[in-house]
Amino acid sequence: IKFFRNIFERKFFGVSSWWGNRLGVKPSIIRLFFIYASFTNVLTILIYLAMMLLLKLDIILSTKKEKVFSIYN
Repeated sequence: IKFFRNIFERKFFGVSSWWGNRLGVKPSIIRLFFIYASFTNVLTILIYLAMMLLLKLDIILSTKKEKVFSIYN
């Protein structure tokens, strides 16, 4: 169960942590906002999923790819 909890927190709560750091608020407040807002409409869930995708793309694009032969330099 701990394994699944860690995966769930990293994948789904990464958005809340990222927005919390950017806005200067606690990630739990962001999480609660999305939880309560998801009860009102489906658009909130789609926005959250889009932000997950954008965050993942940002992480992929911002990581520096090392060359294969960089250990010889």
